[in-house]
Amino acid sequence: MQLVLASNNAKKLKELQALFGSLPIQLATQGSLGIGEADEPHVTFVENALAKARHAALQAGAPAIADDSGLCVDALGGAPGVHSARYAASLAVALPDDREQARAVQDAANNRLLLERLQGVADRRARFVSALVAVRSADDPEPLIAFGRWDGVILDAPRGTGGFGYDPLLFIPSLGRTVAELDAGVKNTHSHRALASHQMAVLMREVWRLG
Repeated sequence: MQLVLASNNAKKLKELQALFGSLPIQLATQGSLGIGEADEPHVTFVENALAKARHAALQAGAPAIADDSGLCVDALGGAPGVHSARYAASLAVALPDDREQARAVQDAANNRLLLERLQGVADRRARFVSALVAVRSADDPEPLIAFGRWDGVILDAPRGTGGFGYDPLLFIPSLGRTVAELDAGVKNTHSHRALASHQMAVLMREVWRLG
């Protein structure tokens, strides 16, 4: 089965394709099909993921899956939350035209802003959160919904060069490293997206009869 991934993030595509490796699924980004991004007006990850999945399914006329994920910091009341990808957008950071370069510049700005807002804060507990939603069609009355959380603490400075987003700042005590210091195999075993993907794979086998 081909599923439209409601994202244009190449790293997210690679990560999810690896996580769904045991299922007969081939992911294609919505951008590769000429589909624009959906509005994400909601305050929860699940609602935004559902909106993105329905939008991609409607435009493609095919099943779709969407991930809405981000970082929730306890001391900031759950922020940046659903605004994680554009946390520093209000600072009017100049972004290059190239999508991946722009994402890297935005990530760096987001990380700087997060560290600024946590200066002098003792409680550094945080978690990566991932909501995965899959629909068979745009009006599917029974969307599949999976959720994953990955707990850690925010460091005072970034460590590691892997991953993307806030990976260099979230330290996982049980692994003794930041997410950016983990190799892909370890990350794909423990991450919030891995946990959500494993739940989703079970649902797809049971409800959609895949595999």
